Order: sequence, then structure tokens, then C-alpha cells
Amino acid sequence: MLTGIHIGTSGWSYAHWRDIFYPEHLAGNELLPWYAKTFKVTEINTSFYHLPLVSTVEKWAGEVPARFKFCPKISRYITHVKRLLEPEETLPKFFDVFDHIHKRLGPVLIQLPPTLQFEQERAAHFFQILKDNYKDYTFALEARHESWLADEPMELLKKYRIAWVIAYSGKRWPAAEEVTAKDIYLRFHGPDGHFATSYTNKQIEGYAKKISDWQQQRHRIWAFFNNDGHGYAIKNALALTDLLK
Repeated sequence: MLTGIHIGTSGWSYAHWRDIFYPEHLAGNELLPWYAKTFKVTEINTSFYHLPLVSTVEKWAGEVPARFKFCPKISRYITHVKRLLEPEETLPKFFDVFDHIHKRLGPVLIQLPPTLQFEQERAAHFFQILKDNYKDYTFALEARHESWLADEPMELLKKYRIAWVIAYSGKRWPAAEEVTAKDIYLRFHGPDGHFATSYTNKQIEGYAKKISDWQQQRHRIWAFFNNDGHGYAIKNALALTDLLK
């Protein structure tokens, strides 16, 4: 049973998915409705690079069923340029857009650069602003510096009920299967972390077992395949879904 389990891909607008998942003739503005026939959730990757217009996110929400969920990735200006500093100044612009569809969202993804080490004061201040100003949202943090793989950052995430992103990317980035919130957020970047390789059936079966166990513990699971090359994300997401039905 897929109750509490949300499986999709990291975005939907990939030209190289034509003739793999999308019909060749499908117009660009028809991709999301087509995607939503198969999946019930997607990450929004474009918000990391360029903040969409309010009219755009409202259009997306109107193109999919009411129970479909979006997980937007927070702007790289916040994470990679300001590096979590001055959140009082940087966060409002992002949330001014997504407030318009906040009931249609799953966790907001915060992806940190590999060079951003854990600093307790900086992280705690950022998390406190999220708690104080954006209490209607849930969050997931993907950290890529090994300093985050320690007790102090994990306890801080638990305190603020922010999901630690469990990222499966081979040895490209440090990773840990830590559960820090009711939501469990998984990202699959490809077995080698380079987005263009497929997980094996055996690997998918192992992930399905873990997800099933977490589901029995009453966690909400969000699983996104980011290995978009050759349409592997679609193939792997469908395989995982089939195993969990």
C-alpha cells in the first residue's frame, strides 16, 4: 500500500524524455498534466535556479489533480550565495511565490553546497526563522559536507523537525540514513551520483524494504529520482512504486 508514500522524479520538463515517457508530439505545456497521470508528486528544480512567477506556480497547481504535491527546491541564492546567512532578508521573496500554493506542497527542499560546513549558530538561526515565520511548511535538508554527519547537527534537525535528506549517490557525497522528523525525504542521484545511471532491481528492492519499514513506523516518505539521463528516473520510480503497491 502506498499510503503515506510519495514517489516521483526531480522535475518533469526533460526534452530527452520524449519517446521514453512523453509522446514526441506533446507540447511543453502538456508535460506536467501527462506526468501527473502516472505520478502524484514532483520536485520543482527550476526554483533553485530561477524563482518562478506566482502565475506560473498557480498554473502548475491548476494542471494537476487536487491531491498532487509539489516539493520546491529553495533558491540557490539562499543556500549557495548567502550560505544560509540573513534569512530574514532572503526567505520572503521565495515564500511570497509559494505561499499562493502552500497547501499543495510537500516538504521544501534545502540543498546545501558541498563547501558549506555545519556551524551551529548559523544553522540554528536559519532553522529558527523557518519555524517562526513559515510554520505552515515542512522542510528537508540535503547537506553535502561531512561535518553535518554528526550528533549535533542531527539533534538540531530533530529539534526543528526538519527532515534529513537521505541521498543515494554512491560515494559522490557523504550520506547517512538518519531519521530526524516525521517526514523522511529520499533523493536518488544515480548509483554513481552522476544522474545518468540506473539502479539495479536488487537495489530498488532494498529501498522498497526500507520504505515499507518506515511506513509501518508511521512516517511519511517522499522519494525522488534525480537520475534523469536516458529516462532512468522514470524507470526506477515506476519500479519502486510497483514494489510498494
